[in-house]
Amino acid sequence: MNNILSCEEHVAGNGDPSFSVIWLHGLGADGNDFIPVLPYLNLNGLATRFVFPNAPAIPVTINSGMVMPAWYDIRAGDLSTRHDEGGIRLSARQIEGLLAREKERGIPAERIVLAGFSQGGAIALHVGLRHVEQLAGVIALSTYLVLEHTLDEERSAANTGTPIFQVHGSLDPVVEVQRGEACRDQLAAAGYNLEWSTYPMRHEVCMEELVAVGGFLRRVLSLDLPSPRPGRIRPVSCPDHGLSRKSGHRTD
Repeated sequence: MNNILSCEEHVAGNGDPSFSVIWLHGLGADGNDFIPVLPYLNLNGLATRFVFPNAPAIPVTINSGMVMPAWYDIRAGDLSTRHDEGGIRLSARQIEGLLAREKERGIPAERIVLAGFSQGGAIALHVGLRHVEQLAGVIALSTYLVLEHTLDEERSAANTGTPIFQVHGSLDPVVEVQRGEACRDQLAAAGYNLEWSTYPMRHEVCMEELVAVGGFLRRVLSLDLPSPRPGRIRPVSCPDHGLSRKSGHRTD
């Protein structure tokens, strides 16, 4: 396939992969950023290919035009205005290319999860809500919606019931929790099947969160999920523990 993004790959479990997770990093990071968290997901019973794409290096306005890996330009600190539509849609097409490649490798859409942290989570949501075939799930970590005003027109009916796992740090100074809550509320109002949780952390991930992500993956990749209940927000119990692990850059 032409113009495919460069990626880091890792297979969890034994044998040929039956499932795939495409996991997007945050601003300024790269595809290696989340590889170290895989042992904490406890997926040994599921032969799963993890695909960690590398974002292209572009100038980022909010960082004084510095060139760094980014899925799109960030032009405003509140992250709610002046979205880089051209960059977002370019990245969306590139992730669609990775989805197509996984299907060519024999993994159907219903066995693929899109995941991402911060800027990467915004693209994971953008693509997952619009993909024409039903996906296994979407994981949205410390993130927000981009081009949310286009969702009603562009959303795919195939993924209205797709499970979405959304997590945010209550102390996040970069992507404030209010942005995550706005994303949560819009998706719930639109009828999506959403799990929401917060942890007492900043713009990062913690061990309890990773354990919960692993539990979500085991559920959605088990192929025997109960029927979704659209429009439901299912809160996840989150212990008030200190931070035990950080990942990714905090300049997102």
